Amino acid sequence: MKKLAGVFSTKKKNGELYYRSSITYRKKHISLGSFSKEREAHEAYLEADRILKNPQLSIDHYQPHSLSFEKAVILFNFRDNDMYIGTPIYIRNRFFQYYFSKDLVLTFDIDDLFYYSSHKIMKRGGHFFVADYGMQVNILNRYGIKNFGVKNRDYVFKNGDDTDFRYENIQIINRYHGVLQIKKNGKTFYKVKIHIKGDYTVGYYPDEITAAIAYNKAADVFRQKGYVKNFPVNFIENLLPSQYADIYSQVQISHTITAYHNSQKKCSDLPLP
Repeated sequence: MKKLAGVFSTKKKNGELYYRSSITYRKKHISLGSFSKEREAHEAYLEADRILKNPQLSIDHYQPHSLSFEKAVILFNFRDNDMYIGTPIYIRNRFFQYYFSKDLVLTFDIDDLFYYSSHKIMKRGGHFFVADYGMQVNILNRYGIKNFGVKNRDYVFKNGDDTDFRYENIQIINRYHGVLQIKKNGKTFYKVKIHIKGDYTVGYYPDEITAAIAYNKAADVFRQKGYVKNFPVNFIENLLPSQYADIYSQVQISHTITAYHNSQKKCSDLPLP
């Protein structure tokens, strides 16, 4: 029996036979996947061959059949941009698109191409993340957005498209843990809250740096009082240790927190500044 093009057979550890499909293009050997039937593996090869040899086929209108959609995207990008990338990325003019699925396409600045070429995007609970050094990292962290940041409260997509992750499209409103920007009577100030069996108001501050440090100070007070909790720490970039120390020593936090003990009830908000 004539061997089908692009197919070779192999066996699993239990002796079961299966088939692998592959294709060579521009001197690169590309694996197309594993299949239980020889015909399926051959059809994947034929589909890959059509994509690579027919420039009239467009990624925007193509419906994969035997190939996975992710593999089809990789082949289209290799054909059109002469760059083989192992994740489902298609390079456009000055940006690229990450095809999470046929119906969900994410847009990124070209500066992020190297990162997402080696980091596969996953989704859980409405959040996109990658595995980085053994940890699950929310992709919003790359923009300085805190974990569990809330869209339209802590950050906004300027053009209203929450799949457009280009830097110019993302505006951060609240970048620090426990800090919430508030606007009232034409003024902007920052409210700080910390959670201990309920929300405690730490205070109101004129700028977000002072507010972020106030949160850290409140967390330190709770730790010193023996409250065991993994409080997040606000890291302030471009601030000298001496500058941080000056603000930390001078910033005032609610007396309810400094006088806290385990039976303390939830405090009420402090008056606005």
